[in-house]
Amino acid sequence: MSQALLELERVNAFYGSAHILHDMDLSVAAGEKVALIGRNGVGKTTVVNTVLGLATLKRGTVRLGGQGVGRPRPYIAPNRGVVVVPQGRRIVANLTVEENLLLGAAVRRPGPWSVPAVYKLFPILAERAHTPGTALSGGQQQMLAVGRALMSNPSLILLDEPTEGLAPVIVDQLADIFNQVAAQGTALLLIEQNMSLVMRVTERYVAMAKGSVVARGRVGHESLDELHRHVMV
Repeated sequence: MSQALLELERVNAFYGSAHILHDMDLSVAAGEKVALIGRNGVGKTTVVNTVLGLATLKRGTVRLGGQGVGRPRPYIAPNRGVVVVPQGRRIVANLTVEENLLLGAAVRRPGPWSVPAVYKLFPILAERAHTPGTALSGGQQQMLAVGRALMSNPSLILLDEPTEGLAPVIVDQLADIFNQVAAQGTALLLIEQNMSLVMRVTERYVAMAKGSVVARGRVGHESLDELHRHVMV
């Protein structure tokens, strides 16, 4: 098996005194496309926040790029090739589209992604390069958030609810884009409630409930209904 770019081993994570992740195990290897699924409130975003050091790791091990991280901090992940497209996109107000993209190049690893390459993937961003990033539509802002992540030339992108609130036609466009990004060798961890997107983009899934893993499997071996069971309230 390829080297794991991200590993959580028996991770217990907290917000203050609230115990959110309970012995959480998760790994994503180079070139993999993995879905992290489960209904709202089960701790999926806390997985991301633990990797970034925004939730407190009290027990267990986090490894990034094959190396242990004793005390996760937001700058460590991108330096090791792991970047996050956060829930809600977090486009920086008062910066243009291009300036938002250039923020992603602050940690610049060698690789194929540059401003021209991102514009080739997202022509609408080239058209609106000098527009304030927050003036874009929701779908365009999501494209900008993905483009910004690509600018660091990551080995792995964590996509946290990337289609939340977007129209089905935009979701279809994003599915194609995620597959194009993966085809260039970037691994994906897709945190998502839209199971049809999960089926179109990912190869295996990890299902969570109450801060722990409750199921794992190959996406192609499950029906849409079976996957939906894991996100039903």
